[in-house]
Amino acid sequence: MTQRTVYVNGDYVAEQDAKVSVFDRGFLFADGVYEVCSVLEGKLIDFPGHMRRLKRSAGELEMGLPWDDDALLTIHRELIRRNALEEGMVYLQLTRGSAGDRDFHYPGADTPPTLVLFTQAKSLVDSRSGREGIRVATQPDWRWARRDIKTVQLLYPAMAKMAATAAGADDAWMVEDGLVTEGASNNAWMLTHDGTLVTRELSHAILPGITRTVVLELAQALSLRVEERSFSVEEAQGARECFVTSASSFVTPVVAIDDVPVAGGRPGEVARKLREAYIEESRRRAV
Repeated sequence: MTQRTVYVNGDYVAEQDAKVSVFDRGFLFADGVYEVCSVLEGKLIDFPGHMRRLKRSAGELEMGLPWDDDALLTIHRELIRRNALEEGMVYLQLTRGSAGDRDFHYPGADTPPTLVLFTQAKSLVDSRSGREGIRVATQPDWRWARRDIKTVQLLYPAMAKMAATAAGADDAWMVEDGLVTEGASNNAWMLTHDGTLVTRELSHAILPGITRTVVLELAQALSLRVEERSFSVEEAQGARECFVTSASSFVTPVVAIDDVPVAGGRPGEVARKLREAYIEESRRRAV
């Protein structure tokens, strides 16, 4: 098996040699943030949006980010080149670094952060889920209250996905006070029978998805009515269509929610059009 090249704190190393300190706060406290940029034909999708969100996440946690967009773009492109990545993702993780012993208090501002990036090859355009859709199972949303920050504390989303798998589904939708917040790793959408596209409004309750932003733009270009509001599980189950959006899944139809078929259990036409438009627009914007 070919070993990947990984970026760790300024060095490009073989993956078996990629190491950070056991005292790193990302390891001890999940004191870190991350981004995932998809790659098509060797180019990055939605890179500026991901970097804006990275800066916002770091800022909300008072975490230093001593790299500008140009420097981060250079690192991404070099990793893509060294790993001959044509289609897949580049994962970036930034932590507050390590200043010695474990301590709940933040280390001094002069503590160097830890920056790690690696690639993952994956079929994004021609995926089974994109063609056939996914089944979701609802789970209580027991995450912390600042879901708008893209932190590495992903234990509960992982638990929710495992619970969904145990229920025979492909993914989980989080539910709080009877309303869908978002998927375990994506934003949730539905299309009402009067043709209105609905997704939850931005707040501390959900992650401001980069793909979500682009799909909102595409929906307007396709003359779709859009409403940003909360919706219930029952409303989604009775919707004309449902789908999810994320950097790694683009626009993916949802064909069942808690074993209740949506749109007859088949991918919807609007989701298909938005997926095609997103892929086309992503290729046009890729850097």
